Amino acid sequence: MKHLLKMLDLSTEDITGILDLADQLKYELKHNIPHPHLKGKTLGMIFQKASTRTRVSFETGMYQLGGYPLFLSSNDLQIGRGEPVQDTARVLSRYLSGIMIRTFEQKEVEDLAEYGSIPVINGLTDFCHPCQVLADLMTIREFKGKLEGLKMCFIGDGNNMANSLIVGGLKMGMAVSIACPDDYQPPKEILDFAAQYDCFEMTNSPSQAAKGADVLITDVWASMGQEDESAKRRIAFEGYQINDDIMALANKDAMVLHCLPAHREEEITEKVFEAHAKEIFEEAENRLHAQKAVMVKLMAD
Repeated sequence: MKHLLKMLDLSTEDITGILDLADQLKYELKHNIPHPHLKGKTLGMIFQKASTRTRVSFETGMYQLGGYPLFLSSNDLQIGRGEPVQDTARVLSRYLSGIMIRTFEQKEVEDLAEYGSIPVINGLTDFCHPCQVLADLMTIREFKGKLEGLKMCFIGDGNNMANSLIVGGLKMGMAVSIACPDDYQPPKEILDFAAQYDCFEMTNSPSQAAKGADVLITDVWASMGQEDESAKRRIAFEGYQINDDIMALANKDAMVLHCLPAHREEEITEKVFEAHAKEIFEEAENRLHAQKAVMVKLMAD
């Protein structure tokens, strides 16, 4: 594992190794055991999409690992003024130990990895969100004690979250059921991958997807950069909500996750959100631990 570009690149063994290390780092942090694995290392963090959790968790994590995080806004970089990404990659590789980028195009992340000579971490693109899904898998395993054999249900847009959850869940032995409107399904690349698995289901019925689920997950109907589609999406996604009726179809002890920020009473009701707040905010915390594990795997000597 040289980079974290997308879940499709990771093996089951890669994911398990990251989750095991994340658990260890979380335990050490809770017990005040120092783990300066990245002492003297620097992480450049390129943000072309704003963020709360991504920036704070990466900066904090790098600090806890003994390294130095460097925030790089696209407004301050030549890449924001038209410098080719391959040139940026080659320059930053001479200064930094690793790059985290949160941007729109998946190709930009792939190009950074191709032309640079240091590890690249995908902090989010329109195609996938591997860091979030590693945190999700960590949280599910933490609450349920396992991943294999569980049913994961995602209700909402076939977006970067759905794409990464499908791949991560299936690779870890979970049954995965996705409910999306017909015009908002995941891309062909993801559906072709999922077609290899008998335990994958794609439907436009949230009720069908939720039956017997151990974990229910959703995301906002309009992601960052899609604000001008909000009204159209509100109509398209009517009924694609995790609520009491959906929860009644899942297993009695089903957990609920949300990558945040949540739009209460749209994709999830206030009641369900608050009933599962413990899981959701543990999931948010686990971004820190999962990303620290990724950084150690990629950047430690």
